[in-house]
Amino acid sequence: MEGVTVVLLLIWTLISPSSNGKAWPPHTVCRDGNLEVFYQSCDPLQDFGFSVDQCSKHLKSNLNIRLGIVLREDIKELFLDIALFTKGSSILNFSYPICEEDLPKFSFCGRRKGEQIYYAGPINNPGFEILEGEYQVLLELYNEKRSTVACANATVICS
Repeated sequence: MEGVTVVLLLIWTLISPSSNGKAWPPHTVCRDGNLEVFYQSCDPLQDFGFSVDQCSKHLKSNLNIRLGIVLREDIKELFLDIALFTKGSSILNFSYPICEEDLPKFSFCGRRKGEQIYYAGPINNPGFEILEGEYQVLLELYNEKRSTVACANATVICS
Protein backbone atom coordinates (compact mmCIF):
# COMPACT_ATOMS: atom_id res chain seq x y z
CA MET A 1 0.00 0.00 0.00
CA GLU A 2 2.89 2.37 0.73
CA GLY A 3 4.19 1.90 -2.85
CA VAL A 4 0.81 2.91 -4.27
CA THR A 5 0.82 6.06 -2.12
CA VAL A 6 4.30 7.01 -3.37
CA VAL A 7 3.24 6.47 -7.01
CA LEU A 8 0.08 8.58 -6.52
CA LEU A 9 2.11 11.34 -4.86
CA LEU A 10 4.59 11.28 -7.76
CA ILE A 11 1.79 11.51 -10.34
CA TRP A 12 0.15 14.39 -8.46
CA THR A 13 3.50 16.21 -8.28
CA LEU A 14 4.01 15.80 -12.03
CA ILE A 15 0.58 17.06 -13.08
CA SER A 16 0.04 19.80 -10.53
CA PRO A 17 1.62 23.25 -10.94
CA SER A 18 2.31 23.57 -7.21
CA SER A 19 0.57 23.74 -3.90
CA ASN A 20 1.11 27.49 -3.55
CA GLY A 21 -0.94 28.38 -6.65
CA LYS A 22 1.91 29.22 -9.05
CA ALA A 23 1.17 28.97 -12.74
CA TRP A 24 2.72 26.47 -15.14
CA PRO A 25 6.05 27.61 -16.63
CA PRO A 26 6.06 29.26 -20.06
CA HIS A 27 7.26 27.11 -22.96
CA THR A 28 9.00 28.36 -26.10
CA VAL A 29 7.36 27.12 -29.31
CA CYS A 30 9.94 28.76 -31.51
CA ARG A 31 12.43 31.63 -31.65
CA ASP A 32 14.07 32.69 -34.89
CA GLY A 33 15.34 36.19 -35.55
CA ASN A 34 12.18 38.23 -36.08
CA LEU A 35 9.68 35.80 -34.54
CA GLU A 36 9.19 34.46 -31.03
CA VAL A 37 6.26 32.32 -29.92
CA PHE A 38 5.73 31.01 -26.41
CA TYR A 39 2.78 29.66 -24.42
CA GLN A 40 1.67 28.78 -20.93
CA SER A 41 -1.02 26.29 -19.97
CA CYS A 42 -4.08 28.01 -18.51
CA ASP A 43 -5.46 24.72 -17.17
CA PRO A 44 -4.71 24.73 -13.42
CA LEU A 45 -4.52 20.92 -13.34
CA GLN A 46 -2.43 20.04 -16.38
CA ASP A 47 0.42 21.20 -18.58
CA PHE A 48 1.11 19.88 -22.10
CA GLY A 49 3.78 19.95 -24.78
CA PHE A 50 3.54 21.70 -28.15
CA SER A 51 6.07 22.66 -30.81
CA VAL A 52 6.28 23.54 -34.50
CA ASP A 53 8.91 22.62 -37.08
CA GLN A 54 8.92 26.03 -38.75
CA CYS A 55 9.58 29.38 -37.12
CA SER A 56 9.07 32.00 -39.77
CA LYS A 57 7.04 35.17 -40.31
CA HIS A 58 5.80 33.47 -43.48
CA LEU A 59 3.52 30.74 -42.12
CA LYS A 60 3.22 27.83 -44.54
CA SER A 61 -0.20 26.38 -45.33
CA ASN A 62 0.89 22.89 -44.26
CA LEU A 63 2.56 23.31 -40.87
CA ASN A 64 4.17 20.38 -39.02
CA ILE A 65 3.43 20.33 -35.30
CA ARG A 66 4.01 18.09 -32.27
CA LEU A 67 1.52 17.86 -29.41
CA GLY A 68 1.65 15.66 -26.32
CA ILE A 69 -0.94 15.43 -23.52
CA VAL A 70 -2.53 12.92 -21.15
CA LEU A 71 -6.31 13.11 -21.43
CA ARG A 72 -8.39 14.04 -18.40
CA GLU A 73 -11.56 13.68 -20.47
CA ASP A 74 -12.84 11.36 -23.22
CA ILE A 75 -12.76 12.91 -26.68
CA LYS A 76 -15.53 11.43 -28.75
CA GLU A 77 -15.60 14.88 -30.32
CA LEU A 78 -12.91 17.58 -30.03
CA PHE A 79 -13.08 21.26 -30.89
CA LEU A 80 -10.55 24.11 -30.99
CA ASP A 81 -11.41 27.73 -30.22
CA ILE A 82 -8.85 30.42 -31.02
CA ALA A 83 -9.11 34.06 -29.94
CA LEU A 84 -6.47 36.50 -31.20
CA PHE A 85 -5.86 39.86 -29.51
CA THR A 86 -3.48 42.76 -30.01
CA LYS A 87 -3.21 45.84 -27.80
CA GLY A 88 -6.20 44.56 -25.81
CA SER A 89 -8.52 44.42 -28.82
CA SER A 90 -9.98 41.25 -30.30
CA ILE A 91 -9.03 40.83 -33.95
CA LEU A 92 -10.05 37.21 -34.65
CA ASN A 93 -12.22 34.48 -33.15
CA PHE A 94 -12.19 31.08 -34.79
CA SER A 95 -13.71 27.67 -33.99
CA TYR A 96 -12.67 24.44 -35.67
CA PRO A 97 -13.94 20.87 -35.26
CA ILE A 98 -10.91 18.56 -34.90
CA CYS A 99 -12.77 15.33 -34.15
CA GLU A 100 -16.39 14.83 -35.08
CA GLU A 101 -18.12 11.58 -34.23
CA ASP A 102 -18.85 10.75 -37.86
CA LEU A 103 -15.74 12.41 -39.32
CA PRO A 104 -12.56 11.75 -37.31
CA LYS A 105 -9.70 13.70 -38.88
CA PHE A 106 -6.89 12.31 -36.69
CA SER A 107 -5.93 8.92 -35.25
CA PHE A 108 -6.38 10.16 -31.67
CA CYS A 109 -10.09 10.91 -32.16
CA GLY A 110 -12.13 8.72 -29.82
CA ARG A 111 -9.40 8.36 -27.19
CA ARG A 112 -10.45 7.87 -23.58
CA LYS A 113 -9.64 9.57 -20.30
CA GLY A 114 -6.17 8.56 -19.08
CA GLU A 115 -4.84 7.79 -22.55
CA GLN A 116 -2.02 9.81 -24.05
CA ILE A 117 -2.16 11.81 -27.24
CA TYR A 118 1.07 12.31 -29.11
CA TYR A 119 0.59 13.80 -32.54
CA ALA A 120 3.45 14.68 -34.86
CA GLY A 121 2.46 15.71 -38.34
CA PRO A 122 0.90 18.32 -40.57
CA ILE A 123 -2.04 20.56 -39.90
CA ASN A 124 -3.77 22.42 -42.68
CA ASN A 125 -4.08 26.14 -42.14
CA PRO A 126 -4.16 29.15 -44.41
CA GLY A 127 -0.66 30.30 -45.25
CA PHE A 128 -0.03 33.93 -44.39
CA GLU A 129 2.59 36.40 -43.26
CA ILE A 130 2.61 37.37 -39.58
CA LEU A 131 2.56 41.14 -39.38
CA GLU A 132 4.90 43.05 -37.08
CA GLY A 133 3.54 43.40 -33.56
CA GLU A 134 2.75 41.56 -30.35
CA TYR A 135 -0.25 39.25 -30.24
CA GLN A 136 -1.96 37.29 -27.49
CA VAL A 137 -3.68 34.07 -28.48
CA LEU A 138 -6.08 32.09 -26.30
CA LEU A 139 -6.42 28.48 -27.44
CA GLU A 140 -8.90 26.03 -25.94
CA LEU A 141 -9.44 22.39 -26.83
CA TYR A 142 -12.71 21.01 -25.48
CA ASN A 143 -14.84 17.92 -25.95
CA GLU A 144 -18.50 17.37 -26.84
CA LYS A 145 -19.49 18.04 -23.20
CA ARG A 146 -17.64 21.38 -23.33
CA SER A 147 -15.08 20.04 -20.82
CA THR A 148 -11.61 21.54 -21.28
CA VAL A 149 -9.05 19.12 -22.69
CA ALA A 150 -6.24 21.70 -22.96
CA CYS A 151 -5.97 25.45 -22.69
CA ALA A 152 -3.11 27.82 -23.47
CA ASN A 153 -2.30 31.51 -23.40
CA ALA A 154 0.22 32.16 -26.16
CA THR A 155 2.22 35.24 -27.10
CA VAL A 156 3.53 35.93 -30.59
CA ILE A 157 6.12 38.67 -31.01
CA CYS A 158 7.07 39.60 -34.56
CA SER A 159 9.54 42.35 -35.41
